[in-house]
Amino acid sequence: MIRAAIFDMDGLLVDSEPLWTRAEIAAFKTVGILLDEEKCAQTVGQGLEEVVRFRYRQQPWEGKSLEEVGLLIHRHMLELLGSEARPMPGALEAVEFFRGKGLKLGLATSSDRGLIDAALGALDLETTFDHLQSGSELEHGKPHPTVYLVTADKLGVPPAECLALEDSIPGLIAAKAARMKAIAVPEPRLYGDPRFSVADVTLRTLEELDDQVWRRLCT
Repeated sequence: MIRAAIFDMDGLLVDSEPLWTRAEIAAFKTVGILLDEEKCAQTVGQGLEEVVRFRYRQQPWEGKSLEEVGLLIHRHMLELLGSEARPMPGALEAVEFFRGKGLKLGLATSSDRGLIDAALGALDLETTFDHLQSGSELEHGKPHPTVYLVTADKLGVPPAECLALEDSIPGLIAAKAARMKAIAVPEPRLYGDPRFSVADVTLRTLEELDDQVWRRLCT
């Protein structure tokens, strides 16, 4: 039995990965690190602090603290989400699909509360979820399962009765480590990547979600 659907946010509900790429390229350029879209894809699914630490380990810089670089990225993202955030194809319909099935709805994301509020506000989803959980508030982020386990607990649903929806490898690992069923919706470049084979269902977009997929998940 599936009693709750728990959504990732970035790249799954909101088309924010291109915005993250722009924000990271601009911020890291100020400390001499030149990134492009392909390099930014290396850290999809990780929290902001983890991304900054990862880049610093790759190429230590001087002049700005890690916290200052993180704040610069964060400020860029708030601006971009407020002006350019768009839902991923089928995302809003997927939320309504699971609500129509009588499921509780949760959000489990690496983003902090400010980014959650900006993204959900842009999509008019502020009051949609029964619980919003930021991984930045927890000791361990994805791919550790804590964010999913905490969300399930707050929803009052055992993890085994939760369905996670993810677009990234770290997020999918976190969901499966929490012993949840999972739908993976990889970005187009990664569709067919064998690492997504641990998902119970893999979709090209959430537009493919329908009753047939639901029956597969419930068996």
